[in-house]
Amino acid sequence: MRAVCQRVSEAHVTVDGGVVAEIGAGLVVLLGVARGDTDADGNRLATKIGALRIFENNEGKFDRSILDVNASALVVSQFTLLADTSKGNRPSFSDAAPPEEAELRYDGFCWALAGQGVDVARGVFGARMAVELVNDGPVTIVLG
Repeated sequence: MRAVCQRVSEAHVTVDGGVVAEIGAGLVVLLGVARGDTDADGNRLATKIGALRIFENNEGKFDRSILDVNASALVVSQFTLLADTSKGNRPSFSDAAPPEEAELRYDGFCWALAGQGVDVARGVFGARMAVELVNDGPVTIVLG
């Protein structure tokens, strides 16, 4: 499983011209599920993201988590995070989990993050989405 976490001041996802999810300040989590990923992997990653201290304290230092600042997360499934370009310029996605498996792991990750007390908004699994966000900082962390 691979996640790109972006601290944002706001974000939303649009599908077919309509907004399907939006948050104010918080995290956008782009989540890629690999073949062989398990629920335990999703739980571990959700715990890491819930505790990730990338929000500033009163002195401007990264010392607060999404839970500490009572912010939301917008989680978007993104199989392209598993792209392999080692054999040329056209990416291979053979390391990405098949859609049925990936959707189960995506749902499990979202539930695990919400289970920590994070308000979780979701993109639409498998849909062509437009993700708009204002990266705050910018702060972007890659976890995997």
